[in-house]
Amino acid sequence: MRPAILAGVVVIQALAAAFFLGDVAADLAVGARDAHSLIEAGVTLALALGIVFGAVELARTIQALRSQEAALRAAAGALGEVITEAFRDWRLTPAEADVALFALKGLDVADIAGLRGAAAGTVRAQLASIYAKAGVSGRAQFAALFVEDLLALLPAAAPPAS
Repeated sequence: MRPAILAGVVVIQALAAAFFLGDVAADLAVGARDAHSLIEAGVTLALALGIVFGAVELARTIQALRSQEAALRAAAGALGEVITEAFRDWRLTPAEADVALFALKGLDVADIAGLRGAAAGTVRAQLASIYAKAGVSGRAQFAALFVEDLLALLPAAAPPAS
């Protein structure tokens, strides 16, 4: 959405600059060199510089969005690999792996039980087994394992500009 808005602003500025450029050219053609004509010429120049700046910023924004989308796709794939590897290392059963994925997605015991067609007590027992195999005491620590692993895969962030 943002690139489209920026592109629209650049187009409007370009149309305005073309109008003012034509007006300045017409004024100069009839020999007008008064303060009004000079101000119009200055405003037209400023508008043209604004167009160039806007176009450069638009290109940068589009490039940044593409980079962010690529990083997000890579991170999503990396997280999937991290989860699969951890489940394999912990020797989760297929049922436990399903429950673990639902837990990571934020579903509560009742929702997981409903989706799996199991009793809530069964899901609680499976979660207890999963947490024991993962070496954590609860859902928050379980989720944090994957966040830490994912963050370790990402490049270090640049320090904030001051």
